[in-house]
Amino acid sequence: MARVWVPGPEEADAVARLLREFRDWYGRQQPSDQSVAASVARLLAEPDTDFLLAGAEGAAPAGVCALRYRHSVWMGADDCWLEDLFVRREAQGQGLGRELVRAAVERARARGCRRVELDVDEDNAAARALYRGLGFDEHAKTGPPEHTLFIARYL
Repeated sequence: MARVWVPGPEEADAVARLLREFRDWYGRQQPSDQSVAASVARLLAEPDTDFLLAGAEGAAPAGVCALRYRHSVWMGADDCWLEDLFVRREAQGQGLGRELVRAAVERARARGCRRVELDVDEDNAAARALYRGLGFDEHAKTGPPEHTLFIARYL
């Protein structure tokens, strides 16, 4: 049985550890371990961010997701951005990802959000199936006649 909970500041190390594993899974070197830890500590203190942890009953957390909330002009209410979702490889297939997404939707609903959004790699068939199975609709980021781009400025 999976358990999902909102971690407190005392669980910052567990959140940071899972996010570093997510970074490593992507094969990235950055952000540094220290940067991840500092960011997690900062975000745990912000009212517009939640982390969720998941694990088998009585076990250490093996999954994490980050939720960011912001007001949407188009919805007339807050949106929830499911920023990251990661489950350790050895814990995959146990329903932790599904329970994290369900808990994220409920958390967003309880906060008055009107929409939960996220992005997913087009080639990640397992994640896409998970989200579709939980009622999410897919919309292409690009396609004729318009192109939707996420634009960033690196400093």
